[in-house]
Amino acid sequence: MANLDEIDRRLLAELQNEGRVTNVELAQRVGLTAPPCLRRVRALEEEGVIRGYHADLNGAKLGFSITVFAMVSLKSQAESALREFEDAMHDLPEVREVHMLNGEIDFILKVVSRDLQSFQEFLTGKLTPAPNVESVKTSLTIRTSKDEPGVPLG
Repeated sequence: MANLDEIDRRLLAELQNEGRVTNVELAQRVGLTAPPCLRRVRALEEEGVIRGYHADLNGAKLGFSITVFAMVSLKSQAESALREFEDAMHDLPEVREVHMLNGEIDFILKVVSRDLQSFQEFLTGKLTPAPNVESVKTSLTIRTSKDEPGVPLG
């Protein structure tokens, strides 16, 4: 874990809540002047604590009305088989998250799709034929009551 002081934690909390804040505003919020604030943020970026910045898009307004969680079991758990599956998932834009699990299910995927028909085409045309896939169980999201990125910096 990175060695962070209280100002670093406040910087991270502010940036996690509002990634487009200007350096001047960010510095004011955490009690610094702009130059040392910028140095600290750049150091956090270089250390890999801050991985990047992005816009939080509304998928439904862009035509992606379906979110599905797919639980994937593989035929083999050899490292090469795991990596081959992960590499295949990185090439599929519909797959937004890939998490390897312990236990009976090897991976859980978050998949977005325009509608049920396009999800069905994705499932049968891309996911189930992916390398080493033994079985796929899916759950369609009915409602999302919390979707909070990042980590709790309290």
